[in-house]
Amino acid sequence: MSAVTFLWLGLATAVFVGANAVLKIYAVKGGVPVLVGALALFCLGNFLMVQVMKANGLGLAIALSAIFQLVAISVMAIFVFGERPTGLQLAGMAVGCMAVAMIAWPAGAKG
Repeated sequence: MSAVTFLWLGLATAVFVGANAVLKIYAVKGGVPVLVGALALFCLGNFLMVQVMKANGLGLAIALSAIFQLVAISVMAIFVFGERPTGLQLAGMAVGCMAVAMIAWPAGAKG
């Protein structure tokens, strides 16, 4: 993955994390403007993901995005919202990271 594509992925992930944070606020407090803001952020995140899809294909782009979001949103949930995942959930996240690493491993790489 090129540095530019990685930048697009990072930006999309940041926008999706923001969208999910706003959605959490909507779930707690409600309010149509908050929901509209979250939906606007999700649209922007998807627009950014199109650039990653162009460079790496749909499957790899979505797999990378999913794991980046899983890690980033889990960190936000723990440190910002005080959520505590169980050991089994943490193990599942680790297995997901390993799975995506296997998917994203460059073709023809040794080891």
